[in-house]
Amino acid sequence: MIDKLEMFIALSREGHFGKAAESLGIAQPTLSAGIKQLEAHLGVQLVWRGSRFGGLTPEGQRVLVWARQIVSDTRTMREEMRAVRRGLSGHLRLAVIPTALTSAAQLTAGFADSHPGVNFTILSRNSVEILAMLENLEIDAGVTYLDNEPLGRVTAVPMYKERYTLVCGGSSRFAGRDEVGWEELSSVPLCLLTPDMQNRRIIAQNFLEAGATVSASVESNSTVVLMAHVETGNWATILPDKHAAFLAAGKNVRIVPLKEPRVAHAVGLIAPFREPHTPVLDALLAQARAIAEI
Repeated sequence: MIDKLEMFIALSREGHFGKAAESLGIAQPTLSAGIKQLEAHLGVQLVWRGSRFGGLTPEGQRVLVWARQIVSDTRTMREEMRAVRRGLSGHLRLAVIPTALTSAAQLTAGFADSHPGVNFTILSRNSVEILAMLENLEIDAGVTYLDNEPLGRVTAVPMYKERYTLVCGGSSRFAGRDEVGWEELSSVPLCLLTPDMQNRRIIAQNFLEAGATVSASVESNSTVVLMAHVETGNWATILPDKHAAFLAAGKNVRIVPLKEPRVAHAVGLIAPFREPHTPVLDALLAQARAIAEI
């Protein structure tokens, strides 16, 4: 039964029989048969079928909620029993906003020191993708913004508040400054994260509150790309201080603090809102609380 529910969750997530089967490492006929068996077991049609996947029926939407809960509870039970037998071990899947990747390393490094039997997969994703992946059970936890856009029902542990910096070439007129105002950057060629990134939306709001307008001449979803452009001397970018310091190490660039905005945005660890969490996830939440700077 659990395997059929996992097939159903995958089909809902991928919206395509072939892609769902591939994500599970099974053949498409096996997936199709599993969904039909689940429908027969429950006595309702879950999926609209035509020449291709047509979405979930109303009954399918309701079953999806139960499927996520049942599969999540089953995984928690398995993890708890494994912890009883072996201590904390297993695999944690994290998705992290690009500007928090260096802070995520601090979280996982401290955790690994105490729990060497746990391995990690860490993915870089935007805030919207992190919430979707958490809901679809594709990840166990995420590191993202906590207070700028709705999170829904999650367990959240604040870790730090972002402090923004201008990163510019060594020959920039701002390179020797102790601080720069947001309003001073209107005429500066900027490379910034793409608009689907919450960091970019926060930056836009900070410019708006400073009475300034700004546009990016280069956009990317990679902070590495942004830093590479800054290093040429033709652009500047805006990044949180820790991430900027990591990327700038050894490069001919300067990091200049920006005037603090009216609102500082918190970044932290989020996990599904449920009790109990797996022992491993409980330990990760405790680690986030231990290193919190807020």
